Amino acid sequence: MHEMAITQGIVDICLQHTAGRAVRQVVVEIGDLSGVVPEAVAFCFSACTVDTLAAEARLEIRQVQGLGRCLDCSTEQPLARLYDPCRQCGSYALTLLKGDELRVVELEVDD
Repeated sequence: MHEMAITQGIVDICLQHTAGRAVRQVVVEIGDLSGVVPEAVAFCFSACTVDTLAAEARLEIRQVQGLGRCLDCSTEQPLARLYDPCRQCGSYALTLLKGDELRVVELEVDD
């Protein structure tokens, strides 16, 4: 389960930026096309924060839907999977605009 390692990385990033203060909330964006299972990250979070300054932290996961632009007809469209064809013209020349994110976007710590 690579989500355990990913979640540990998220926790490590958070703890590096707390200046010794307790973490109250962590907000993470996970793209639908990132290859990361949000439910698995949520499950692993409590295990990765045991005996740390983030032990009581709440995790909020914001899922980001895939969005692509066709390079042939310029249509922007939702993407459920990488390498789907354009819904307008059928071309496979799409560029990914969003949906592969995996980032910590907000960190709330004690004063």
